[in-house]
Amino acid sequence: MAEDHDSAARRAETLREQIEYHNHRYYVLDDPEISDAEYDRLMSELEAIEREYPDLQTAYSPTQRVGSEPLAEFAELAHGEPMLSLANAFSEEALEDFDRRLREALDVQRVEYVGEPKLDGLSINLTYERGRLAGAATRGDGRVGEDITANARTIRSIPLVLLTDEPPERVEVRGEVVIRRSDFDRLNDQRLTRGEKPFANPRNAAAGSLRQLDSRVTARRPLTLFVFGIGECSRTLAGTHFGVLDVLRQWGFRVNERVEKVSGVAGCMDYHDRLIEDRDSLDYEIDGAVYKVNDRGAWRSLGTTARAPRWALAHKLPAREATTRVEAIIPSVGRTGVITPVADLDPVEVGGVTVSRATLHNLDEVHRKDVREGDMVMVRRAGDVIPEVVSVIESRRPEDATPWSMPAQCPVCGSEVVRIDDEAAHRCMGGLYCPAQRMGALMHFVSRRAMDIDGLGEKLIEQLVERERVSTAADLYRLTRSDLLGLERMGEKSSDNLLQAIDESRETTLPRFLYALGINQVGEVTARSLAEHFGSLEALMRADEESLTRVPDVGPVVAEAVRRFFGQSHNREVIDGLIDAGVTWPGPQAFDQGSGGRRLEGKTFVLTGALSGYTRDEARARIEALGGRVTSSVSGNTDYVVVGEDPGSKRDRAGQLGVTLLDEAGFEELTG
Repeated sequence: MAEDHDSAARRAETLREQIEYHNHRYYVLDDPEISDAEYDRLMSELEAIEREYPDLQTAYSPTQRVGSEPLAEFAELAHGEPMLSLANAFSEEALEDFDRRLREALDVQRVEYVGEPKLDGLSINLTYERGRLAGAATRGDGRVGEDITANARTIRSIPLVLLTDEPPERVEVRGEVVIRRSDFDRLNDQRLTRGEKPFANPRNAAAGSLRQLDSRVTARRPLTLFVFGIGECSRTLAGTHFGVLDVLRQWGFRVNERVEKVSGVAGCMDYHDRLIEDRDSLDYEIDGAVYKVNDRGAWRSLGTTARAPRWALAHKLPAREATTRVEAIIPSVGRTGVITPVADLDPVEVGGVTVSRATLHNLDEVHRKDVREGDMVMVRRAGDVIPEVVSVIESRRPEDATPWSMPAQCPVCGSEVVRIDDEAAHRCMGGLYCPAQRMGALMHFVSRRAMDIDGLGEKLIEQLVERERVSTAADLYRLTRSDLLGLERMGEKSSDNLLQAIDESRETTLPRFLYALGINQVGEVTARSLAEHFGSLEALMRADEESLTRVPDVGPVVAEAVRRFFGQSHNREVIDGLIDAGVTWPGPQAFDQGSGGRRLEGKTFVLTGALSGYTRDEARARIEALGGRVTSSVSGNTDYVVVGEDPGSKRDRAGQLGVTLLDEAGFEELTG
């Protein structure tokens, strides 16, 4: 037995080294050596060993990058050496003054600098003790930041263990966490597909992702760290800043590929101009160049002010703005039904790109900036990518310019346009019918927690929509084999499999059906509450707002959204089409799970670990069908904690609070 354990320990260590090596190739060097499938095989093998031998699992294993239980709030974490801001320069003259002061202070003819792109993300400080990640913090006030260690551990470009046999006793590594443009586009596409609001820009997305109290959310975001230096260090790493960056690169960190040594003002300006020329082709947002004296010995003699080091300067890139005229304001309908006012502009060049449209975000923003058709406006490419109207030049406003208002009907499908009380956005209420929302509505309808039509992914739905095979969800149930044959990757067998999956989805439940409709404000829990309260779709569609607010957890905002959705004739037509196509569900009595009634009414459950007989969703549904409630964290209000294989800290927390623990057999007995 001991021999088996020793063999497993050796294999686990080998797997960890291999996985971290391939993480470094993929996330730091952008040069993977194995396929995703092979990587997943290595990770699965390591996970299996750690499950069988829990004592072999370490905090620094790559299996631990998935995130942990949510925090109530961030703790504070002090920096060993202050994280100061940088002084800014906006002109060549300011750069010349900076260089002159340094030459005089150092008594040299020319200063060698290191030029770095100034990335637009969130700065963090990583502390390593004896080569292992011990802490991570935001910049905060420069001396104390927020402790984001749990989140930092999920970022694959941050090594948990330094790639060196001789690490310092303690070292602070500093860098900028960003979401690269290519990753940002994919992230927003995924959010739109799920019916979620897209992020405004990569910087906000990166900052918000890194400051999540639930590190499992951070783990799902495509964050990348670029290091730019060190803070406190127990030994000297190199005599130059460029040398320090080289050491960090060898330790497994990602150093920006545009970092280089430059000489004097001329070298700095050349570097600055090249960044301006290349900024559109870079896969990350930048807002300037940073120059740092290369000689770290000079850092000590130059010192710092209260806010900034004297040996570094941030040289901002020129603003990307231009003046043009608003020809019209057009309401544009997005995939989730949100209507965005868009300024149709007299074409103008902004930062080397011709811009003819710019977002106005929402009606509140139109009114705040008082943008009107015919106005002369200042336009900027926000984040160097998305054009937006910055301000109005009121002195050049036409006399007949009038305030703009949102249309009452959707410009695409004619459905009612409303603004729910707690939202800034206006929405088209024709979610099931509106062509502008077609892709988003269909992707949600077929998703696993909705109608669960296996094999019907985004690319296939896109082809069906483009070839006009499908206009609404009801059309899915009218598809034939000839409709599918000829589509990309659709042969006879795959076509038959998909048609079978569509046919099987006809038998569903009312809660699933309601959730699949994609009603604004109605998630899975609300859909089940509505189904249980009204018992039938017909009764729900007849309900007024007063009746709807009698449903547990349904307030005025949700009630208004539900009433307006069913009040649209287009939506009702699609629902009728789905029912005519054979979509059906059990009658009202089915929600009571036989004779069980709602005997778990008022009881709160927490699920932890893997159950062999149920998925997490199935266990949740079983509890909720009997009137119980499932939450994510254990508290004094928890009645039962259901414990499966490999439970986490929730089991220990339940023991501390005296909460009843149920194994799978106990769970079945209670809910059977």
